Amino acid sequence: MSDLAALLQGFFTTKLIQQRQASPHTVAAYRDTFTLLLGFAAQRTSRAPAQLSITDLDAAAISAFLTHLETTRGNATTTRNARLAAVHSFFRYALLHDPGHAGLIQRVLAIPPRRFDRAIVSFLTIPETDALLAAPDRGTWHGRRDHALLLTAVHTGLRVSELTGLTLADLHLGPGPHLRCHGKGRKDRCTPLTKPTTTVLRAWLKEHHGDPATPLFPTRRGTPLSRDAVQRMVTRYAQAATAACPALGGKTITPHTLRHSTAMALLDAGVDTSVIALWQGHESPASTQVYLHADMAIKERALARITPPGTTPGRYQAPDTLLAFLRNL
Repeated sequence: MSDLAALLQGFFTTKLIQQRQASPHTVAAYRDTFTLLLGFAAQRTSRAPAQLSITDLDAAAISAFLTHLETTRGNATTTRNARLAAVHSFFRYALLHDPGHAGLIQRVLAIPPRRFDRAIVSFLTIPETDALLAAPDRGTWHGRRDHALLLTAVHTGLRVSELTGLTLADLHLGPGPHLRCHGKGRKDRCTPLTKPTTTVLRAWLKEHHGDPATPLFPTRRGTPLSRDAVQRMVTRYAQAATAACPALGGKTITPHTLRHSTAMALLDAGVDTSVIALWQGHESPASTQVYLHADMAIKERALARITPPGTTPGRYQAPDTLLAFLRNL
């Protein structure tokens, strides 16, 4: 076994799975990164991945791999940086377990993430949301399921993985109706349900026959929906809703757009960003700052408070009516 193979096996089994207890999503993301990296290095060196050494993954090779991701595979800068973060995590592990290559490892760790422009988040207005929710044909089983899922997504702001992971046991429609989900970062949270959402979900349960472990929004076979299936669903109904709301035609709508729409609706209602962060399961309230940048109404209200040029600053006081009468004589 080569030194690289031993380090990689130790990194995945010892650090990620045993010590960090990384989620399956994290393990899969790191696995995909190194599958791509080893394939690239094998082609570059004309050696099988199992025969590669850590010296084959020096700073020049990693830089070439990152360029390959952007130019050949067409990956965005965010994806490139995520792959680099996985590589850095492995090399920090290798630094402790293979100090003989400390110089090579430090040079790889010195490769910086690439800076990129942050786009303003895309979200749906209330008319656009209503048009999307009206698109499913509620005369069919699939249409009723899809309508219930989209309505839940819009009013709870759950991530797509959280939506597809919901079971009947996670839904509580008694006093204080809410959904309980196990979200990103192993955080459990409860999200309250609005009256319209509660009504639709109560009707959906009447034709949903399953035990508590059954997915809340299953396929016809009773299995959970995949992320791709939800993406196709959102795209299909967005296209269908364009006839009723032409503004949807100029937007790229994903399940995450619905999550952004929830946050923007809460912000527009005057909910504090720290509460929105708790609602959406963010690690830090700073994550919600992107919604402040996207909300033009907040900026316009701030602009209205600015003292116009040529006026005396201070709180406005209405003139006394009697004095105003005397001045006008």
